[in-house]
Amino acid sequence: MTEDGRAAPDRDGPATPYRDKPWLHLLSDAQRAPVAPPPSVLHAFRGSVRAAPDRTALVYAGTRLDYAATDALTDSVAGHLAARGVRPGDRVAVMMQNTPHFVLAVLAAWKAGAVVVPLNPMYKAGELTHVLGDAEVSAVVCTTGTWEAVLRPVATGPGSTVHTVLTADDRDLTPGDARHAPGPPHAHHAPGPPQAPHDLLAAAHRGLPAPAVPAPAPSDTALISYTSGTSGAPKGAMNTHGALAYNAERQRTAHPLPEGSVYFALAPLFHITGMVCQLATCLGNAGTLVLAHRFDPGTVLDAFLEHRPHYTVGPATAFMALAAHPAATPEHFRSFRIASSGGAPLPPALVERLRADLGLDLRNGYGLTETTAHCASVPPHRRAPVDPASGTLSVGVPGADTELRIVDDHGADVPLGTPGEILVRGPQVVPGYWRRPRATAAALPGGELRTGDVGFMDADGWLYVVDRKKDMINASGFKVWPREVEDVLYAHPAVREAAVVGVPDAYRGESVKAYVSLRPGAGAEPAELAAYCADRLAAYKYPREVEILPDLPKTTSGKILRRELRDRAAGTGRISPVDR
Repeated sequence: MTEDGRAAPDRDGPATPYRDKPWLHLLSDAQRAPVAPPPSVLHAFRGSVRAAPDRTALVYAGTRLDYAATDALTDSVAGHLAARGVRPGDRVAVMMQNTPHFVLAVLAAWKAGAVVVPLNPMYKAGELTHVLGDAEVSAVVCTTGTWEAVLRPVATGPGSTVHTVLTADDRDLTPGDARHAPGPPHAHHAPGPPQAPHDLLAAAHRGLPAPAVPAPAPSDTALISYTSGTSGAPKGAMNTHGALAYNAERQRTAHPLPEGSVYFALAPLFHITGMVCQLATCLGNAGTLVLAHRFDPGTVLDAFLEHRPHYTVGPATAFMALAAHPAATPEHFRSFRIASSGGAPLPPALVERLRADLGLDLRNGYGLTETTAHCASVPPHRRAPVDPASGTLSVGVPGADTELRIVDDHGADVPLGTPGEILVRGPQVVPGYWRRPRATAAALPGGELRTGDVGFMDADGWLYVVDRKKDMINASGFKVWPREVEDVLYAHPAVREAAVVGVPDAYRGESVKAYVSLRPGAGAEPAELAAYCADRLAAYKYPREVEILPDLPKTTSGKILRRELRDRAAGTGRISPVDR
């Protein structure tokens, strides 16, 4: 390594722009230092139990569970799963919001040697049928309402492999509910027929020991995380125990917070960002995780004042909603030492608005399900630059152990500053997709992930994500990246959310259409927003049509669903004949 922190050149290897990791000089000493993560998050959790048994691990609606109680409750649930026939390597699906039940279920499944399949609570019957069948799920943990309304017909249908069901009510573990923990053990009831639901907290209070199964190895699969399925049926990315533990440890050491710090679960825990950056990192730091069920801006702001969290991570849309809430003040955000955004690149205008209005220094990051959350982030002692040519905010820099390069359509490295597809290799990258050898070979040739994202790296090593490769709009033969147009729209004082899609146009091939929602109390007309963009973008880039909606469609993790907006635009069949 050279004096400025850059990697010393390898004279024996081929010269490429990315081989010597030009970003290393931007990292802090802690980010450059090697890490020695435990074999799994379960190992890290048990270490925290030993170190701080009486410290609060989970907070939910006024109820607190310390590390010792969380350990005992999850031992008993693991014992229940084993008694019901769940064996090491079996898949346990967990379909719950950000509540302690989710954490208890995940830790218990790992203690039983099982693989967790996180399920999005917004999944419908068709999506559940695919995931449960594809993963050959043995056990399901969900809310009582979800079981009755959605999961029962799937899990009890022909061909289902589900034989064990645990359910709970979202009101469990809340003050005033007789079932909240800690409390006396519940009476054990007869096992009942296969697929008959048992109460999760009753199983937790039985006081069963965890089964005697081998501890997870780093190479063992911890999660099968199903992708959004934007092209074809969702695929299960196999996140290993080692990858989860590595990224959690990198998060803990690279953004140093004192042991026992308070983490707020803004991102859904079933999403890889919430799983790693909130849950796994918190447990490894013997911290306290504050849970608030589902995202509601007012509830979250109240929780910020009550619990004074030091860290959170969430999608840009969540921070937009918090900033737009009429009750939001700088005092709500004063306790944060680190606040990060993941899932989609941040608009520079939002970052500046949060900093100026609320005193929150929101930091960018980049990662995918296949990189087990982050593979690039903004170092804690730096601020992400904005590319002067495109106006794009950098997502940060890769880690010291990460290899990242930008390639053209033929797989050759492109020069620094040139856009191309982002490829990633490192200890956080998944080994493949569950039972999908062809998909694995296509997306991970030689273990290097083809992300499908287009980006570029500047000469200093800052990474910029332009957009998804498949989202590029071809307008009269010119490339238009939706993010560039969206960033301009976000700079308009009336705009709260923005999404840009390409729609069929007989004249241009494709034309640019923007969907926006407005900030509370703000007003703007579509023609005004189109003109605002036309003043700041080349003629082929600005939206020919702008549609204002109350809210833009989003995933549960807060990512705006461009594909739904494309479908909506295709359904209207309208393109304004402006500026032909």
